[in-house]
Amino acid sequence: MITEKNISKEIIWKWLEEIPDPEIPVLSIVDLGIVKNVIVNDNRVEIIITSTYSGCPAMDMIKINIKMTMAKYGLQQLKITEQLSPAWTTDWMNEEARQKLIAYGIAPPLLKNEHSVKCPQCHSTNTRLISQFGSTPCKSLYQCNDCKEPFDYFKCH
Repeated sequence: MITEKNISKEIIWKWLEEIPDPEIPVLSIVDLGIVKNVIVNDNRVEIIITSTYSGCPAMDMIKINIKMTMAKYGLQQLKITEQLSPAWTTDWMNEEARQKLIAYGIAPPLLKNEHSVKCPQCHSTNTRLISQFGSTPCKSLYQCNDCKEPFDYFKCH
């Protein structure tokens, strides 16, 4: 256990990487870009987070999980600030997050140079939208026309 007197920004980021997103547990809140900043000032820590979209039902659970994780390591002086501007974008997801989504069976958001949603099973771009609404509000339901598998697509924001 670490004492609050020798806490560092780097160790806080490491602990935050342990916290899974409640809706997509293969990703951490760091992978998603939800954690915007960590400020360490003397023995006080402020963690600045942003939601993936306004009204995201997972934000309360994310805050609870941050508090529980920090308490697990003995950090008690904690402030969590939710920052809504600038609005979160899928561009803040790191490459590791994109690869984790594919391995989990979810197509990652399209990059600026991509034009077709790629099947996470067979990697075909011959896919079609079934429904704008998937298993969570941030995903759409697609089907691959080649392997015929349905899959979630993480919507671009």
